[in-house]
Amino acid sequence: MGRVFDIPERRVEAMMSIVDNAQVHQRHSIFPIEYTIEPRALSQTNNEYIEHAVKLGHEAAQKCLCRAGLRADEIDLIITVSCTGFMIPSLDAHLINMMGFRSNVRRMPFTELGCAAGAMAISRAADFIKSNPGANVLIIAVELPSLTFQRRDISQANLISSILFGDGAAAVIVTGQNKPGPRVLVTETYTFPDSLGAMGFDLRDSGFHILLAKDVPEMIGQRIEELVHGFLQRHGKTRQDIKGWILHPGGARLLGNIEEKLGLCKCDTQPSWDILGNVGNLSSATILFILQEWLEKRPLKSGEHALAAAFGPGFSAEFLLLQWN
Repeated sequence: MGRVFDIPERRVEAMMSIVDNAQVHQRHSIFPIEYTIEPRALSQTNNEYIEHAVKLGHEAAQKCLCRAGLRADEIDLIITVSCTGFMIPSLDAHLINMMGFRSNVRRMPFTELGCAAGAMAISRAADFIKSNPGANVLIIAVELPSLTFQRRDISQANLISSILFGDGAAAVIVTGQNKPGPRVLVTETYTFPDSLGAMGFDLRDSGFHILLAKDVPEMIGQRIEELVHGFLQRHGKTRQDIKGWILHPGGARLLGNIEEKLGLCKCDTQPSWDILGNVGNLSSATILFILQEWLEKRPLKSGEHALAAAFGPGFSAEFLLLQWN
């Protein structure tokens, strides 16, 4: 196979430096690498997105319901989140037909919130439960960023995206019933001023092209201390009250900047590093994977508080204050 383009040696060295510093050791992809890198029309990749989003979403939802001991007809709201493909009707409509959800189940699909969407879905689920005590909300996050791979794009943004992001799906149930585990106390969203170009997708005939400003880790790092301090202070808490830090890593540099500014060590955020290293950045599903790490490996004591945070296009940050039952 002939080369499509020549890459200067210094460019290759810069690329390998990014690979070495990413701290992503393995990721999952719905297709073998040989097929993933082949150019395909947007219509084809989007049909692949629909097929596999339904398959993975179905699997994640089934496992989540089983673990929670709930039936599909006991769910009052379905929130589906994804940003790596396009489908109308949305994923929730497909699953209603497949899984036996009630015909009057509420639906809330999120499509443009990127990596922050998983955290925002939990926030909106908590809002719904406040208005509907005792309700059950099923959140399903499916992301297939391998389908956005652009073979002929050698920009730094595309390189970083290709290294960081992996395919995956996750589901979680937020309930108004008194159950063990974390309870959502309050949530807040913050949108950074003049930051529209920081992150997103440019949709072209060849598919999704990642937009990712190189200064995103610094932009968040400069504001994270005051944002977290203000969020906690408004709700009667301090940094010392937080025993769990459930942080969407984004990338190694971003997570490192957050640790430095908040006075945290790697031991405080190890679940975030573990998910980044083992499956990469899963966009909206990442925060749900990290939450599962805390639930299984580092559960807090009853009454202790945790802070969850995720960041995405807009450019936005979502903060949640949690308390373990």
